[in-house]
Parts: sequence; structure tokens; C-alpha cells
Amino acid sequence: MTILVTGVAGFIGYHTAEVLLARGERVLGLDNMNAYYDTKLKQARLHRLERHPNFRYVFADLGRAPALNAAVAHHIKDLIGIVHLAAQAGVRHSIEHPTDYVHANLSGHLNVLEVARHAPQLKHMVYASSSSVYGNNTKVPFAETDPVERPASLYAATKRSDELMSASYAHLYKLPLTGLRFFTVFGPWGRPDMAYYRFTQAILAGKKIEVFGDGSVERDFTYIDDIVSGVIAALDRPPARTEELPHRLYNLGTDRPVKLNHLIDLVEQACGKKAERDVQPPAAGDVKATWADLTRSRADLGYDPKTSLAEGLEKFVAWYRDYAKV
Repeated sequence: MTILVTGVAGFIGYHTAEVLLARGERVLGLDNMNAYYDTKLKQARLHRLERHPNFRYVFADLGRAPALNAAVAHHIKDLIGIVHLAAQAGVRHSIEHPTDYVHANLSGHLNVLEVARHAPQLKHMVYASSSSVYGNNTKVPFAETDPVERPASLYAATKRSDELMSASYAHLYKLPLTGLRFFTVFGPWGRPDMAYYRFTQAILAGKKIEVFGDGSVERDFTYIDDIVSGVIAALDRPPARTEELPHRLYNLGTDRPVKLNHLIDLVEQACGKKAERDVQPPAAGDVKATWADLTRSRADLGYDPKTSLAEGLEKFVAWYRDYAKV
């Protein structure tokens, strides 16, 4: 039996695949290795996964249905689970390159749903959504029952669209589906476009850090190990096909929002060096705050994030020094 992990060379995909392999699962990993950020980092993650005998990687662009179908053709009868994490990430990038998001996040998600409904032994498909769907909601913390009709970016709009497509497939085909709204994931092997990564890179190189706005925006930073624990817990708890709508949504965050200025303070401490700031106007599409209400995920998944931002940043900086030879 096989579990399909899309976006397997990505940050969350890599860590999720490692945990699945460690517990004895057979993993089929798909990724198109796009150049949104340095593909050397993606290759390094993939190289580590390929040391596992139960891992197989296939290059595939999920936005192209024929390519995806060919990639899974020899495995579809054995698929018992799908963890769909592939997507075009980045709020700011979506403003300049909107068609990338339509291809990867809309067409790609639909194509994976089609694979799921044709997999005869599939028990569950878990997919990545985002805290971005909450937009600039003023009621905090954000709960899964809150209205999400005002996305602040195209990226957020595509993630909400994925949730709606999934609900329709769950209704039409009694397909067990779970969407996970991730809140600002960080940690070793992370994405270089994320603020904590860029700040670390610049500080250790003796360069200015680029700060958008006055540093008062708040984010619910979530350590990668906690996120993966939530992904696995969700995968292991599929909605019953007999439910009227076998589709669920969960927040995966920490319930401890932190201002950007405090993040910078903690990165400085972890690096042992002060930062010089290059302050820029607020970025288009950024929301003022994210804050996860974890009531539902704690109750249903036993989700219990344990790693503080300070502890996680210490681990990240140690990893980065080793990876970048700084």
C-alpha cells in the first residue's frame, strides 16, 4: 500500500514524507521542482528522502492532468492515502504572477481530486490550505466557522477555492477529504522566501534586513514538527464516507501570535548579532494579523503544538549555519 505526497521536495512535503517513511509507510513523492526559490535546496531535501528504500520520486507537473495521470498510473490501485501539499506559494508573488497560481493551485488541486476519486482503495486525502483564507478578519482568533469571503490576495483566493472544490467532491463522490489551514510554518529546511529565513541569511551575511511596514503585523508562527504532527493526525482520522459531507477543515497553528518586531529580536538572539533594518512600505496583500483558534483541531486530532518560536528559531539558525556553511 502506498501514500502519495505531492510537493514532496517542498518544505512541509519533505518533513511529512520523512515521518511517514520512519513509521514504515511506502511513499510515492511527486514534485515539479519549480524555480520559485533555489532548486538546490529542493534537490538536497529530495536526496535525503531517496536514501529510504520505501521512497520513490516521480517528476510531475500536477497542473497538467496527463502528466499527473502518467506519474501515478502504476500506483493508483495501491493508493490508500494522499497528502496533497504541492502549490504555488507566496502572497506577494501572486500579485506579479497570477497565472502561476491558477495553474498550480486550481488546476493542480482539481487534477489531484480526480486521482483521488479514481483510486479504488483510497481511505483519505489530506490537502494544504492556508491561514490566508481568513483575510483581514477582525475577529480573533480565527476559527474554522468564521466567514472567509474576503481574501486579501489571489493566493488566498486559490486556497479558498481549493476548499470549495474539495467540499463539492466530498458531496458528489463521498470522498473523505480534510483541508488543513497552516499558520506561518517555520523551521529547518524551510523556504528561503519566508521572513525568518531572509532575516537569518542577511544578519549572518552582515547585510541589512528588509522589513515591510513598522513591524507591528502579527503572525501565528508554527514549528514544522508541530505542523507535521497535525498532518499525520489528520491523515489517520478520515471522515466516514457515510457522513452527509465527508469533508473537514482544521487550523494548524500555535495559538500564540507574535509581532514581526519580536520575531526580529528572536532571530537576532539566535544569530548572536544585531540587525540593521531597511524599512519598506507595507507589502500589498499582507494581512495585519493571523491567530489560530485550535479548539477543533485539539478536540478532533489531539493536536498539541509544543515548540516555542524562540526554541524553533534556535534550531533553524543551527541548521542554516550548517547548510549554508556560515
